[in-house]
Formats: sequence, C-alpha cells, structure tokens
Amino acid sequence: MSKLFTMDELLAGSDIDGLKTGEVIEGQVTAIKKNEVWIDLGARGVGVVMRREIGHGTNLEEGQSVTVSVIDPELDEGHALLSMKRAVKDRGWDELQRVFDANDIVEVTPYDANRGGLLVELEGIRGFLPVSQLAAGHYPRVSGADKDEILQKLHALTNQPLRVRVLDVSRKDNKLIFSEKEAVKDDMQSRFSELKVGDVVEGVVTGVIDFGAFVNVDGIEGLVHISEISWERVDNPRNYVKVGETLKAKIIAIDKDRLSLSIKQMTEDPWLEQVKAFKSGDVVEGKVTRITPFGAFVQISPSVEALVHVSEMSDDEAVDPEQLFKLNEKKQFKVLDIDTENRKIALSLKDAKAEAKTETKAEPKKAKAEKPSKTSE
Repeated sequence: MSKLFTMDELLAGSDIDGLKTGEVIEGQVTAIKKNEVWIDLGARGVGVVMRREIGHGTNLEEGQSVTVSVIDPELDEGHALLSMKRAVKDRGWDELQRVFDANDIVEVTPYDANRGGLLVELEGIRGFLPVSQLAAGHYPRVSGADKDEILQKLHALTNQPLRVRVLDVSRKDNKLIFSEKEAVKDDMQSRFSELKVGDVVEGVVTGVIDFGAFVNVDGIEGLVHISEISWERVDNPRNYVKVGETLKAKIIAIDKDRLSLSIKQMTEDPWLEQVKAFKSGDVVEGKVTRITPFGAFVQISPSVEALVHVSEMSDDEAVDPEQLFKLNEKKQFKVLDIDTENRKIALSLKDAKAEAKTETKAEPKKAKAEKPSKTSE
C-alpha cells in the first residue's frame, strides 16, 4: 500500500524527495539581508545562505536564480542551511573531472607563486602548476638553482594566461595539478618532426648557466653547451650570450624533447686555418691556459691550443706541473705532432730547452772560427 502525504509534507519536500547533504540544487533569491540570503527551493522548502558562504564579489538580486549546495538539510528552525561557494566547488570538481577525462586544454591565469611553482584557480577550485610542468619558454633557468631568482621569475608569470592540461584531479584528496608541458606536447611533437640535424634555427636565450645557454626555439627547448658556444676556449658563457638575446644556431642533435645546438658551427673553424702555420719540429711560444696533473694546455695562436704532456716537461719523472708552470706564463715549446683530424697538437718543453742549449753552445764556436780572419785583415 502506498504512503499518503500531507500537503505540508509535500510543500516541505517529502521523504521521497528530501534534501541530502552535499546535494546541489537550484533556487530563487527571496530576501537579501545583512548577514544572510534566503532561498526559495520550491516544493522542497526554503533555505538560508550565510554571508560567508556567498562567495567573494558575488552580486545578488531578489528573484535571481542561483545554484546552492546543501550543508544541512534541516536546521532546528525547519529550514535548510545552504552554500553558494560550495555549490560552485561541487560543480567545479565535476567540470574538472570532465576536462581531465577528455584531456582538454584550458586557459588559466596564475594568481600567485611560490618556489615550487604557480598557484592557479579554475572553476572555483585552487590548484598548482609545478615548476617541472612549465613549458620550455617559461621554465626559470638560473645559475646555481638560486631559489630567490627562481621565485622572481615565477612571479613574472602571475596574471598571465597560460594554456594547460589537468595532470591530476582528486576531489577526495582536494588535489588539482596542472601541466603546461602537456598542453604544448602535441604542438612540439609536430614541430620536432619538421626539424633535422644540420638545420639552422632562430631562438631566444632564456637562461645562461655555467655549462651553457638555454634557447627557446619556437616553444622547443634547446641547449648550447659551453663547448659549442665559440671556437675559442670559453670560461664563462655569460661573456658570449645574454638572456633575451635572439640568435641563430645549428642543430647538432635531437634528443627526446630538447635540441642540442651549436653557435660556433655557424662559422668556419679558425683552428683549421691557423694550424697551417705550424709543423712538427717548430719551436713556438705559447701561453699556459690550464694546468692538470697529467700536463698543461698551451695557447699557441688565438684558436689553437696544444698539450704538453707531463712526460714532455722534464727528464725528472717526479715533475709536478703545478710547480713548473704558472697560468698565463709564456714559454718556448717544440711541436712534436699535429693531428688535424682530431684537432690535437703535442708539445715538448724539455726538447725546446735542449734545442736552446745546443744553439747557445754553438754560437761561441762560430765566433772563434771567425776571429783569425779578422786579425789577418
């Protein structure tokens, strides 16, 4: 037998259609007071939204339709306790789940930053965009992983629209993670397919660090290693490239999601031209540029550096390069071998000294031989 309901039960929302905690429903504003707003829920009764549950910046008018979430289906006074803020969140989670499932790209505007990334709000839900999920053009490249400098660069991205994908969403854990890298992934793969080793590309320097420079090539990250910046020996990349500078470089390798670039290969190797001035047996002057336990590197022309192996420094097997040489010191060396293919030149200090001694001894003998001819005159 079916249950009969009184008119009052029907108007207040019967057991068949009673309000449930967390339910999202539509209602109409009937009264706006200082600290509360009253909502007509039709046959399901009336409810009240406290001012703190309305939401910042929300303007209401009597008669306006609104969406609310049920906090308490029935207070002691007989009406329901409602929330507009929570309704926005409840619907927001549903929409975010839909965006995640569909792998859609959405636009967000970060409202703040910390050292770990950007703070983002979407559909009324606050989320996070980690530094590791930023696209190449926005990744904060700084020397020594300076946290203050990273934060400064991240703050520069706040209030700027970014295209992202939802990387992870969990209403239960109140977790929402975004990724800019995932949003540009498809475009990047398309661009990668159009590039090949040997191509010359143009990009903007986004970061200069101790081992090279990062370059943004139309959204793709490129790295110019310190060894590929110049044909000269580079001690500090910052002396050659600056952040924000636009430059051209040659692609020398394509890795998973990064290009390996070369600036120096945009010009002819001056080493090949300058090395023609030397041949085995020559005695040359060079400046010591590096000292290592196995030998010393010597610059014998602007672009040509050669090695004096420890075995070619002295007949003393216990010789210490650190004691024998000083940086930027100039000495005479003998060229032992030139390997053009591998761009290597071997020098000898001890052979140059031996040759200098031989010449010194030969000069007095020559002078004695010439003396009688002078006397005879």
